[in-house]
Amino acid sequence: MSKTTRRTRSYDAAAARTAILDAAEAVFAAEGFDGARVDAIAAASGYNKSLIFQYFGDKLLLYAEVLQRADQAASALRAHVFAPLLEHPQLASDAQQLRAFFERAFHAIFDHFASHPNLLRILLWEMAEGWQSYRQISGQAAEEHSAQLDQLFAQAQQAGLIRSTFAPAVQLTLALQICQTSLAGLPLYTTLQPSAALDTPAGVAALREQVVQMIVSGLLVDQPS
Repeated sequence: MSKTTRRTRSYDAAAARTAILDAAEAVFAAEGFDGARVDAIAAASGYNKSLIFQYFGDKLLLYAEVLQRADQAASALRAHVFAPLLEHPQLASDAQQLRAFFERAFHAIFDHFASHPNLLRILLWEMAEGWQSYRQISGQAAEEHSAQLDQLFAQAQQAGLIRSTFAPAVQLTLALQICQTSLAGLPLYTTLQPSAALDTPAGVAALREQVVQMIVSGLLVDQPS
């Protein structure tokens, strides 16, 4: 077999895996893990079930790959978003700069969920199903910067800037879920207040500002004016 042929097959395999993962993401988003059928994923991807099982093993392992791919993108975003705080720990002792940091961070996180609707739906399915599938595939490894974040949150608490003594991971996850559920609630908000036009780009931007201010105000202690 020539090197050219091997490269072509390798490229085709990579393309097939990507197509299957894209199709699986869409089906899992629409149906949840329990409702998704491998037949539907095969039909949407254009590849047969035997190839899907050859590449991914079973439905749970395929689901794990979908989540891992999404988590890689989310991890890159988190690394970018939290880099200023990790690189400049003095921010944790400055009320104005810490507030500005959290506002920028949660703007970016909200926008990430808004631009990844399939991920948002998958997470909502997981929430509705008690995170059963997620718990089967989630690893026990700690976040790369968790110890540093714990230290920075403790520093901000000692400076009287952060309200809660909850673990930073819990506080940040709560904030992420507020972003998720607010976006999922857009159809409801539009029904309750049609004149607000929240289903438009301008409306989503206004919702983002409201959500970010709620999160930041909940995290940080009010400062004297």
